[in-house]
Amino acid sequence: MFEKVLIANRGEIALRIHRACREMGIQTVAVHSTADADAMHVRLADESVCIGPASARDSYLNIPAILSAAAITGADAIHPGIGFLAENAQFAEMVEVHGFTFIGPTAEHIRVMGDKVTAKRTVLDLGLPCVPGSDGPVPTLEEAAVVAREIGYPVLIKAAAGGGGKGMKVARNPEQLREAYQLARGEARAAFGNDEVYIEKYLGKPRHIEIQLLGDTHGACVHFGERDCSVQRRHQKVVEEAPSPALNAEERAYIGSLAARTAAAIGYRGVGTMEFLYEDGQFYFIEMNTRLQVEHTITEMITGIDLVREQIRVATGAPLGYGQEDIRFQGCSIECRVNAENPETFTPSPGTITGYHAPGGLGVRVDSALYDGYRVPSHYDSLIAKLIVHGTSRNECLMRLRRAIEEYVIGGIDTTLPLHSRIIAEPDFINGQYDIHWLEQLMARK
Repeated sequence: MFEKVLIANRGEIALRIHRACREMGIQTVAVHSTADADAMHVRLADESVCIGPASARDSYLNIPAILSAAAITGADAIHPGIGFLAENAQFAEMVEVHGFTFIGPTAEHIRVMGDKVTAKRTVLDLGLPCVPGSDGPVPTLEEAAVVAREIGYPVLIKAAAGGGGKGMKVARNPEQLREAYQLARGEARAAFGNDEVYIEKYLGKPRHIEIQLLGDTHGACVHFGERDCSVQRRHQKVVEEAPSPALNAEERAYIGSLAARTAAAIGYRGVGTMEFLYEDGQFYFIEMNTRLQVEHTITEMITGIDLVREQIRVATGAPLGYGQEDIRFQGCSIECRVNAENPETFTPSPGTITGYHAPGGLGVRVDSALYDGYRVPSHYDSLIAKLIVHGTSRNECLMRLRRAIEEYVIGGIDTTLPLHSRIIAEPDFINGQYDIHWLEQLMARK
């Protein structure tokens, strides 16, 4: 087992990793920017190292500074967390080259699955269904027009190297294709330094279903069921739940086992998530995230398994020690992502927390690094808390979530808590009748 782990991240996920390490008897090193000197994970870690100024480029994305911090503190391993360098193949390679263990998949798996075109080719060869589309990048508008005509409009133009909705545009006819193609390439170039795009058939009312996976270094791989992440705004997840109210037992067993077999076939190591669109009883692979997910919490709640602990354990070379038949699913869990944003305009709202009270009680979990007097910086992602509830049934879960939101107090800044109140009160959400376009349609009605 590791003696000391450096956490190369910030905010609630850094605190989450710290807690898992401490429960395993592992010391932690927090790295931080000057803007995060008073962050909760910095206060609680055994050691901390400032790695640069507020800008993420000069701190949390500064690979030499992170490796230096690991060296001077004598860390055994580096956990990349979520975002920043978590899916950076070069970082994973450099961590291993410098004698540390990277708590995550191999650099090769990050590289293969990080390029959506290559990922699709890989899983297609292994039998996973994919959305109809181009065989690879479409370098010219003329080629894009040919592909769009073959698969039929509407089509979705997507950045090959991207994620989070950047470099993604819909074209409903040939006239819209020209503008959408150029906009997608421009966004992809600005966001990822790579303007390659590919084309997929645009599905009308799909659900976003993802399968949580874990593989060890001995060839074993299991899944922990599915999560429904269809409540989205601009391709960013807002509310997630497990299990999905859209799937039956046969469907969830089918897609879970298929995803696990595929991950095992490529020798995947660590936690990962295969994401699918689901419509009319059919699943279509869209991408694989080679890291811990923000919404891993709801999987933990319905399985009782600490995924971060398992992630660290398999990184040491330990076998899983259990099979698919040993994983049990209990009840329902829902997560609300709470952002420091105006709930109507979504304008960022950094500032000082002047009052803070987290909800509690049976089945209520809050993953957050907030505290009274903490200043939410303006330099990073606006996610400040995750409110997670668990119930024996979906109805109990919804009632508990409603109560928990009413209890949650975050003073001094705007948050998206009022939006979550609105979402869970909607009849469509209560009945589980929503798709990836539902939230934006709801907001348009005001």
